[in-house]
Amino acid sequence: MAVGKDFFPKMYPVPGFRLGASSAGIKKSGKKDLVVMELAEGSTVGGSFTKNLFCAAPVKLAKERIYSNKIRYLVTNTGNANAGTGDLGRQHAESICESLAKSMSVNKETVLPFSTGVIGEYLPIEKIISALPSALSSLSENGWDTAAMSILTTDTRPKGASVKLKLSEKNIIITGIAKGSGMIRPDMATMLTYIATDIAIDQELIKEIIRNAVDCSFNRITVDGDMSTNDSAILVATGLSGVDFSELSLDDQKIFIDNLKDIFLSLACQVVQDGEGATKFVTVRVSSGKTASECLRVGYSIAESSLVKTALFASDPNWGRILSAIGMSGVLDLDIKKIQIYLDDVLIAENGGRASSYMENFGQEIMDKESLSININLNRGDSSEIIYTTDLSHDYIKINSEYRS
Repeated sequence: MAVGKDFFPKMYPVPGFRLGASSAGIKKSGKKDLVVMELAEGSTVGGSFTKNLFCAAPVKLAKERIYSNKIRYLVTNTGNANAGTGDLGRQHAESICESLAKSMSVNKETVLPFSTGVIGEYLPIEKIISALPSALSSLSENGWDTAAMSILTTDTRPKGASVKLKLSEKNIIITGIAKGSGMIRPDMATMLTYIATDIAIDQELIKEIIRNAVDCSFNRITVDGDMSTNDSAILVATGLSGVDFSELSLDDQKIFIDNLKDIFLSLACQVVQDGEGATKFVTVRVSSGKTASECLRVGYSIAESSLVKTALFASDPNWGRILSAIGMSGVLDLDIKKIQIYLDDVLIAENGGRASSYMENFGQEIMDKESLSININLNRGDSSEIIYTTDLSHDYIKINSEYRS
């Protein structure tokens, strides 16, 4: 189950970025579960990774290599996370990189590994290495659609976003895919995402760009509040458009950054809309706070409240649960008489209780919608934040109780 239309957009190929996929037999379905991405020589790469202390072997390896080498290949397996696998898991991740590097006559340090799936099980390393030649032989700049399908786990649909811009009289492409459905929370949300552009970006600058883009997208979503061991977001700049970001006018730089952030945010919202068992897409807006930090604390207290989320699933305008979640957020010195709570634009609570203008049928009309917003006005400052979340349904429990069966 997912929210909104099942729509995969037109994906513009990025010059210098090729994708290929094959089946290694990890997924019981036999569907493609191994993806290789090839970067043009001279590409720059930026990455953002989970902060889970038990981060997976491929995450550790990718973090070590990403800024100390000129990356040429990304290799992803699905169906097995290679997390909680100790030294052997590390050896397996390295073996995959070594095998790919040998096939393509590159240094193994220029290959980054990624995995997603069940935690605590060893990779079927022989199967993966045997499937690499098939994935490599299918490399194509038009491979985005197949790759988007091949990186999925509990997702119900592929996630993609793409845009073509005109900067310095030349076409610029930004295209990306993501996977993610459960274990979604910030730092980062549980997902893999790969975004490529043909503009040239300096190595130090791309680190800053991806950090800012992730912060306002994948670090602003939550489905269930559980942080994964394998989260990774990768931004690749091939430079083959002939346009250098640093040589653009300030206006054109802003246009590029705004469009890049839109791609990140689109993919992040698609992850939420495809949240495990989701029937609602909910935007939580917290405004007029003293700091961004306190707005986030209030927002996540609402977005990750099981009682709020189950009320959303039932389309029950039980606003008391929202009020309670704000009160337990841990933000100091909140004046509850100043706080206003809205469902979309319907004021439901103020002055510490139910708004005099509120009638339950107003709230019911909003809660019956597939996409809605919970808007909180703290009335104590100028900061604001937005978080995206889902409801909590019977299907979420079913999906996760049967995950390994």
